[in-house]
Amino acid sequence: MIDINVSGVDQITLVEVSGRVDSMNASELGVALANEIDSGRNLIVLDLAGVDYMSSAGLRELVNSLKRAKRTTGDLRLAQPSERVREVLEMAGLDTIFQIFETQTEAVGSF
Repeated sequence: MIDINVSGVDQITLVEVSGRVDSMNASELGVALANEIDSGRNLIVLDLAGVDYMSSAGLRELVNSLKRAKRTTGDLRLAQPSERVREVLEMAGLDTIFQIFETQTEAVGSF
């Protein structure tokens, strides 16, 4: 089960995710992010504080969304990933590709 909440802070789109992001539901996250980017809201902070597990399918959606945002001169930044999710990002080498922030406020303020 995954819960995705989208809201706006000035020109920034805040996407808060909670639950387990796995092969069964990773595409839901991808679609939610793609919808925001395709409608012109391409400055995105993805808050992962509530995500306790992320599979390779979830990582793939994050990378695809980052590429999509950058193609439209936007960006996708990550906020407060749990220890477990941060480890997965580091093992996959994605901590060098994404800007990762300790708090949602820092991530939003980074734009």
